[in-house]
Amino acid sequence: MIDILIKNASELVTCMGVGPKIGEDLNDLHIIKNGNLAINDGKIIAVGDSNEDAINVIDAMGKVVMPGFIDCHTHLVFAGSREEEFIRKIKGESYLEILRNDGGIFNTVEKTKNAPSWKLIEETIKRIEIALSYGTTTMEVKSGYGLDVGSELVILSLIKELQNLQRDMRISLVSTFLGAHVVPLAFKDNRKGYIREIFKMIEMVRERNLAEYCDVFVELGAFYPEEARKILEKAKKHGFRLKLHAGEFNDIGGVELGVEMGVTSMDHLDYVSNRGIELMAEKKIIGVLLPGVPFHLMTDHYAPARKMIEAGVPVALATDFNPGSCPTLSMQMIIALACRQMKLTPAQAINAATINAAYALDRGDKIGSLEVGKQADIIILDIPNHQQLPYWFGTNLVEKVIKKGKIVK
Repeated sequence: MIDILIKNASELVTCMGVGPKIGEDLNDLHIIKNGNLAINDGKIIAVGDSNEDAINVIDAMGKVVMPGFIDCHTHLVFAGSREEEFIRKIKGESYLEILRNDGGIFNTVEKTKNAPSWKLIEETIKRIEIALSYGTTTMEVKSGYGLDVGSELVILSLIKELQNLQRDMRISLVSTFLGAHVVPLAFKDNRKGYIREIFKMIEMVRERNLAEYCDVFVELGAFYPEEARKILEKAKKHGFRLKLHAGEFNDIGGVELGVEMGVTSMDHLDYVSNRGIELMAEKKIIGVLLPGVPFHLMTDHYAPARKMIEAGVPVALATDFNPGSCPTLSMQMIIALACRQMKLTPAQAINAATINAAYALDRGDKIGSLEVGKQADIIILDIPNHQQLPYWFGTNLVEKVIKKGKIVK
């Protein structure tokens, strides 16, 4: 007898495919109408036709069954909020102007350093539960609100503690070191000195096994490409896989650097050259698009998603959840924005938020699609077809969340 049988799904959206999806394949969700799915011991054991006896039978008639969302870019651990800066943005002040005036990231760094660890854990658990309720079953989590050796190690240690609580947390976390978020105020006139501090952090993070990835924010006011190259080279020597913030507000060569360094993904890409797109397509580097950021910052400048897809870049979607530029945990809202503002079709957006997002975390062989042998991370949506997912925006369509074969919401 199997653990769970989901039957009669109006659409069983499997997102099956080989490797991250590109081009026309991004429109193929591999949907099975009136499909069944069987789960045993945390894994999917049958997709399509399955009528085994089950301990728990879920009738999904009139509903969509699909993989859980994978939010492959977040800054989940921080203290406080920045609604006062939101008002300043409404009045016309830009994100970079606020950062130059010692606000923005520096604001959150100060609050996070002053918060006790138990408070950071408590707040992060609340956020994880919200994300789970909206259908996210895996999240990448970056550090970056410490900006000194001790504080960065504290944040990464808290992420590891949360990873160890996975059974109770009911969500999988992937850890990324982002000590190179911005240069802290104490090193404002000594950038080389802070890069040496980052080198120390890289060694200590690796010794403690606190992160899989190393990321750098390549942007005016953050790090220049030549500085980022040194950091990424150091991280690569210590066994980290690499990611890169590139082209959020300006194209200053981050994409070309990311291609050169062989990063797993490049994230943001609101500003990217045609040559940069060509290079990403050639190397099949995943472009993680974050439409919640220009929406919240009111810049009206979104990543050229259609051009990237047509060129053959594998695109993924994520929230970039953080207190300054995207305070949402809803991947459903991100999909709605991707369709409206970047003109992705519902199918493209769903593939970008599931199987391609899984490959952005080097986990495409384990999660991101409904296939035999994969981990049973599944959501059931109270809609009759997948096209309604971005259509009904601003509401939660999730009826059930199954994580590792267990009903958790």
